[in-house]
Amino acid sequence: MARPRRPEDLAAQLTETIAPRAKSLIITIYGDAVLPHGGSLWLGSLIDLMGLFGMSERIIRTSVFRLCKDDWLTNTQIGRRSFYRVTDSGKERFAAAERRIYAPLAREWDRGWDLLMVPPNALDAETRDALRRELTWQGFGAASATVYAHPNCDEAAMHRSLAELGVADRIVHMKASLDRAEGFGALRDLVRGCWDIDQLEHDYAAFLDHFRPVWAAVDAADTPDPAACFVLRTLMIHDFRRILLRDPMLPPDLLPADWPGQESRMLTRNLYRRLAGPSEAFLMQAATTANGPLPDAQPAFHGRFGGLESIPAG
Repeated sequence: MARPRRPEDLAAQLTETIAPRAKSLIITIYGDAVLPHGGSLWLGSLIDLMGLFGMSERIIRTSVFRLCKDDWLTNTQIGRRSFYRVTDSGKERFAAAERRIYAPLAREWDRGWDLLMVPPNALDAETRDALRRELTWQGFGAASATVYAHPNCDEAAMHRSLAELGVADRIVHMKASLDRAEGFGALRDLVRGCWDIDQLEHDYAAFLDHFRPVWAAVDAADTPDPAACFVLRTLMIHDFRRILLRDPMLPPDLLPADWPGQESRMLTRNLYRRLAGPSEAFLMQAATTANGPLPDAQPAFHGRFGGLESIPAG
């Protein structure tokens, strides 16, 4: 049997394979690692952390500038140092994503549906396209050109998006429930028309191919390198988030047999628990805020995935 590869080697390989964009990776680092510790980071620390992924200082500075323009981050200057903190709007968006990314494995469906109806000619083409992109990112499927459906949406995030787009008073939100008298056949056909199930299945399968070897490597390592653990944890959440936030989280009755989504979530939970200790130890040593070292993680951090097990920090 082949010996598992070292976590450090897999960290370098996956960085090249996943090839995250700088702006999106900064969002992952802030949402996954910085926000639980207060949400603020010295730019120099961010440059050091992003350097682990091969990102240049120039692209990092450009990316944080754009994230400020997009109201994700805000800048505070203290002497010659710049510190970037998550905005209130950014916190709301991170919270909506966090409720889905770090949710416990068990989930229930009450057979209810949220329907958003767009009256004909209510929106101009640009606003309609922006609405479609935002709802697709939240897992809604297009039942038609004017009807979007979701079996288990985050209502707070949905209403916030409608308000931010300025269309809250032009969209009709309705609740519906599934009549099981006719079975699931027609609904399965509707689901395949509303969502690209094949693409989601492909993406989850690729995720498993990427991170199953990481589990074997970390499980075999007596003391995995903390910096490598931080890189692997970040890449895992980055890749998982990219897929999960497009996933409507359909109930098993409406999905193909051997759906890889639940297996991907289980692997993410188990690997996150193993990486949390050493990656947190590295982060606490490597990151600086305007007030000195990072504060301890908030209690909610330890509740991710239904509860992180107590793992030695290194």
